[in-house]
Amino acid sequence: MKKVTMGSVEKTKVDMNALGTGGLMTGTQVWAQAILEADDSSDFSFGIRTFDAGARTKFHKHTGDQILTNTEGTGSVGTDNETLTVVEGDVILIPAGENHFHGAPDATSMAHITIQKKGSVTEQTEA
Repeated sequence: MKKVTMGSVEKTKVDMNALGTGGLMTGTQVWAQAILEADDSSDFSFGIRTFDAGARTKFHKHTGDQILTNTEGTGSVGTDNETLTVVEGDVILIPAGENHFHGAPDATSMAHITIQKKGSVTEQTEA
């Protein structure tokens, strides 16, 4: 068993990249908190991403399902066909292979927990 107090885990800056220049994150700034270390779970990866207003992931897909739980603020999760507004308490299931983005592309910041199957591979589909 392991207990982690999320507020005590250091937030680190994620590398940001302009659209068309590679890299998964774009816009203002995204912060990462690694809640589980690589060897903590044989089944899942689990972390928190905090998006400053104006930051989001570029479109991408995963080889395994992804679950996002919005923990603060208002953001967006979009696919090729729709974009949803998400608020604190919303849970989003993104099936394996679905092209999507998530973050805070508008005027408010947001944070979410991300849970993925360990070993899931991310393929970026937007330059």
